[in-house]
Amino acid sequence: MTWLAAFIKNGENPNYQAFLHGVDRVCAEAGARSTRHFPATPDDPVEQTVLLHEVVAQRPSAILFAPADDQAMAGPVAAANAAGIPLVGFVNRMAGDFVSFVGADDEAMAFAEVSFLIDALHGQGKVVLVEGPETAPTSRDRGRGFRRALAAAPGIQVLGTLPGLYQQEAGRLAMVQHLAAHPAIDGVICTNDSMALGAIQALQAAGRTALVVGNNGTIPAAQAIGAGTLLATMDYCGFRMGALAAMAALRHLAGKPVPREIILPAQVIHAGNHGAWLVPVQQRPLPAWPFD
Repeated sequence: MTWLAAFIKNGENPNYQAFLHGVDRVCAEAGARSTRHFPATPDDPVEQTVLLHEVVAQRPSAILFAPADDQAMAGPVAAANAAGIPLVGFVNRMAGDFVSFVGADDEAMAFAEVSFLIDALHGQGKVVLVEGPETAPTSRDRGRGFRRALAAAPGIQVLGTLPGLYQQEAGRLAMVQHLAAHPAIDGVICTNDSMALGAIQALQAAGRTALVVGNNGTIPAAQAIGAGTLLATMDYCGFRMGALAAMAALRHLAGKPVPREIILPAQVIHAGNHGAWLVPVQQRPLPAWPFD
């Protein structure tokens, strides 16, 4: 039986869980086996290295891979390449021989996210950032998008940035520090939804308000938009990404052509359109292969 081993870097992030669900759905329809692999400590490259070596030794048909650290995982990925196992990358680009990469233009997404916030603030206000780890290419790219949008808005004052590690509790703690340091904050820019939800928790606990934006389009984020606590997020659909990554791997194994890159379109999710992102991933239809 064809076996796809799916590696994510963080088992707590709902968007990665959606990715795994997309992989499982595609494999079930194709009569293939899928397995899930992620470090017990979120974003730990050492644990991910051990897992990757273990799975490579078991010889899966293909590996779907999101690195915990694009530089630290270069050696382990090279070992998988040397073993002749096809790899499909997703979310985070990295060096190595990959059949295809499935992701999005993170810098453009972040620019759109911050531009939406700036418009909501009418071009005036004080903002803080809660950012992901520097080990993640998505965080670095989104940071560039944030800063490009902010540089074009002279009426926006950036008070500071703190790391939220792509995790809700770390995002909450970062926001607690921002609130202690700054008596007035009008906007909060977060690199993903988990950190945005943590920032909202801190704001609510402090009895303060600010416009908060996230990224990933998770169901909890869509629910927060409906509740009026989150201004916006971006459609960075893990379910669609996982499904297309699995399709790419299965097509490659069948000798069919696969593009080197599959870059998904993204859009701002806000109060006017968030309802579509409230649908559980289990109820969403699988995407069609877009290249036939």
